[in-house]
Amino acid sequence: MCGIVGYIGEKNCVEVIMAGLHRLEYRGYDSAGVAVVTDGALKCVKSVGKLKIMDKKLEDNPLSGPLGIGHTRWATHGAPSEVNSHPHFDMPMEIAVVHNGIIENYQELRNELQKEGVTFRSQTDTETIAHLVRKYYTGDLFVAVKRALQDVEGAYAIGVVCKDHPDLMVAARHGSPLIVGLGEGEAFIGSDVPAIMKYTRKVIYIDNGQVCEIKRNSYKIEDIQGNPVQLEVKTVDWDDAAAEKEGYPHFMLKEINQQANVIRNTLRGRVHEGSEEVNLPDMNISLEELRACQKIVIVACGTAWHAGMVGKYLIEKFAKVPVELDLASEYRYRDPIVPPNTIMIPVSQSGETADTLEAIRIAKSRGAQVASIVNTVGSSVARESHGVVYQHAGPEIGVASTKAYTSQCTAFALFTIWLAETRGAMEKAQAKEMIASLRELPDKIQWILDNQDDIKRCAEDPKYRDAQSALYLGRGYNFPSALEGALKLKEISYIHAEGYAAGEMKHGPIALVTDELPVVCVATDGDVYDKMVSNIQEIRARRGIVLSVATVGNEGIKAHSADVFYIPECFEPFSPILVAVPLQLFAYYVATNRGCDVDQPRNLAKSVTVE
Repeated sequence: MCGIVGYIGEKNCVEVIMAGLHRLEYRGYDSAGVAVVTDGALKCVKSVGKLKIMDKKLEDNPLSGPLGIGHTRWATHGAPSEVNSHPHFDMPMEIAVVHNGIIENYQELRNELQKEGVTFRSQTDTETIAHLVRKYYTGDLFVAVKRALQDVEGAYAIGVVCKDHPDLMVAARHGSPLIVGLGEGEAFIGSDVPAIMKYTRKVIYIDNGQVCEIKRNSYKIEDIQGNPVQLEVKTVDWDDAAAEKEGYPHFMLKEINQQANVIRNTLRGRVHEGSEEVNLPDMNISLEELRACQKIVIVACGTAWHAGMVGKYLIEKFAKVPVELDLASEYRYRDPIVPPNTIMIPVSQSGETADTLEAIRIAKSRGAQVASIVNTVGSSVARESHGVVYQHAGPEIGVASTKAYTSQCTAFALFTIWLAETRGAMEKAQAKEMIASLRELPDKIQWILDNQDDIKRCAEDPKYRDAQSALYLGRGYNFPSALEGALKLKEISYIHAEGYAAGEMKHGPIALVTDELPVVCVATDGDVYDKMVSNIQEIRARRGIVLSVATVGNEGIKAHSADVFYIPECFEPFSPILVAVPLQLFAYYVATNRGCDVDQPRNLAKSVTVE
């Protein structure tokens, strides 16, 4: 959940490392540190708080050298403090380690090392790795790291340097993501691509149980038992500007405004004007297995789980396959039934979500085929799946997911049409109509983005801006929209918000309605519109503040609402893709009016790569 950056080359490593750590701020952190190999010694600067504090300390205590590692920490073991910040060292301060993940047996290892005379400086699990590497170090750092990791249980992505080796660094991973970047006479490590994309586009995705020895012009990879491994060098095709704000005050607002183009990118090459078919070239599951499928299981966490609910409704409606929707964090801790002919669909923006990865492994071990929806090419989820639908959303920096959600919903729409046609559950005429509706979505999203005035005005209104709680209601395809809208508001504005199926109001939540409670009601045109209006009238009868999301041209909804956000008319099953946009904008503007840090909300990180 934190950031790792390492560098070896001709540049000043501190400048490269700090630039990379700033690129990784979206991952969430509470402290930072840098260690540099220079003049035959290891030198270190650490700080607690934001990276601007670290920048000031480095101004006052300059470091430079050709080799170094840096880290932003999100506390797991030990409170945020300089002593608990990374990098961590062995006793003589000759070996430095940065680490993401959790070492599950660290206390047992710590006890054994203390019996051997080791003195610990911190309360972290990471320091254990540094002392283990020292224990096995006899002059070959690569060998020592491999041997130390044989004692370790849990998740890790690590970077290691030693004062005796100014010409190399060692990296390894198991469970937590790590990449190696290759340049001309220089090399990098990072926990995510944006950390190094300013300097190189050639990356290697290190896999579980692998260790890499990195020099300026060469590298070698082995597993922890010492067996050689060959990995493909990938070329990242993101524009470097994709990781910059491009004039927007926040990444989140930039990413909201990118969504028209993002949906075009998700559709590009998969549907064509007048087409009757969807093309999914990376779906490496046989026609026989698809036609034999008796059950689909969707697993995801957070926003991706809400996209999964949209996918469940689409697949059951049009492909006629029963779908089970599971939180990945729950799936992995029960004994799930995986009958023959099951397909699992994991959904993950990062492709590194720990719970989702474990759910995949459980399902595969029981015979399921895996077809993932994922944004990051080469990520662990993508590599462990039989087939993939890539979102093509580009890097999402803001912690609160926006464009990833709408592209996931779009990917589910594509998958649904493709599966329904493959199984003979959909006529070509219907497929053609749905494809045409998908192709209209980018322009309709742009219309919403071009008509934000009412959203901005409402976000400034004290009855919304200063609310203590809010309720979001939806039915049918837009029940997931209510859940996602509530999550956006609570994530970034810290207003307590809950999403409910509107038909459940009388089963408890209606007790919360007062003249101080904003209730956001998704009342777009469709089969459940009249039912939704009835729910709105129940809220108004109890003096609740109704903010409706409705379809353009519906003037009648104003009689039941304090305020209305409009979306263009669209094919109802695809309406969650449009509804998401005004709800994202509303949450964003409420949060900024409350003075909140929308890109880095408190206690949250972009990728949850540990339990």
